[in-house]
Amino acid sequence: MKKVTLVLSILFLVVISTVLYAQASKSAYQIVNKIHLEGDGGWDYPSVDENGGRLYLSHGNIVQVVDLKEGKLAGTIPDTKGVHGIAFASDLNKGFISAGRDTAVIIFKLDSLEVTAKVQVTGRNPDAILYDPFSHYVFAYNGGTKNATVIDGKTDKVIATIELGGKPEFSASNGKGWVFVNIEDKNLVNVINTKTLKVIKSWPIKPGEEPSGMAIDNINNRLFIVCGESKTMVVVDSKTGKVITSLPIGDRVDGAAFDPTLKRAYSSNGDGTITVVQEISKNEFKVLENVETPRGARTITIDSKSHHLYLPTAEFEAAPAPAPDTQNAPRRRPSIKPGSFYVLDIAPVNN
Repeated sequence: MKKVTLVLSILFLVVISTVLYAQASKSAYQIVNKIHLEGDGGWDYPSVDENGGRLYLSHGNIVQVVDLKEGKLAGTIPDTKGVHGIAFASDLNKGFISAGRDTAVIIFKLDSLEVTAKVQVTGRNPDAILYDPFSHYVFAYNGGTKNATVIDGKTDKVIATIELGGKPEFSASNGKGWVFVNIEDKNLVNVINTKTLKVIKSWPIKPGEEPSGMAIDNINNRLFIVCGESKTMVVVDSKTGKVITSLPIGDRVDGAAFDPTLKRAYSSNGDGTITVVQEISKNEFKVLENVETPRGARTITIDSKSHHLYLPTAEFEAAPAPAPDTQNAPRRRPSIKPGSFYVLDIAPVNN
């Protein structure tokens, strides 16, 4: 009888352990939709206009606009050559598109998608773009000339050029007069005063190297900066520039997002993962999990009302073999399969 009891006890422990392991390994996120769209060009930053319920996608030489309620294409903004990013000024009923190969910012109406102006920037290859609601200014970051063009969102006029001292990447605003921008080749965050339109601080982000995406928690004054070379998310105090902590993330990162309700920061990694970081308190953070995604889903945006994440990607051909005798040559990327572009719609299982 004792032997039977012992066997049953062991079997019970095995079953319980299996169940607990399955629960622990089960992702708290799931892919709820794949929004397929036409076009075979590359892509960059996606952006959600939460007030309008629309997702904007930089795709090739156009911007595709998706109705999030229907999950379908609602419109297209054509002729945005080398498009990188889209920013929104809901208070002005305007959107702003950085068109890198046109060296311009294209301005359109949010309600009708009608293009109303094309403003030449004061640099080369405008990439990331930000609308600051505090100043009503648009900041277009010119990667080719390491400066920023400032446009008055009300008048559509260029009012300043800000020298940044390095290659700018993504940006965020605290809504109180400071704008932050990653400087990729210097491992810095520059702070711009929106009243003087000058860089007033430059903060090192060690151990972070090669910063790209940025997100902000304006309640706890925390910047989340994702860094490709060091494969880390660095958390920075947005008042003082102090590095609070750094956390491991996946490889080939490009984008970041923050959910102010769930208090979670996200890193979109081109290796096929999203790193989810929980903000436990303003000084305590932990990696919750690495959500599996298709490889190549490296940019991200969030609808903080629904908590859904959106990541553009596509299917790829097999990676080309390395060329002989080219040890220091850049890595050759696999080509995109024609007609395979889509957007991942990922949602938490339980909010």
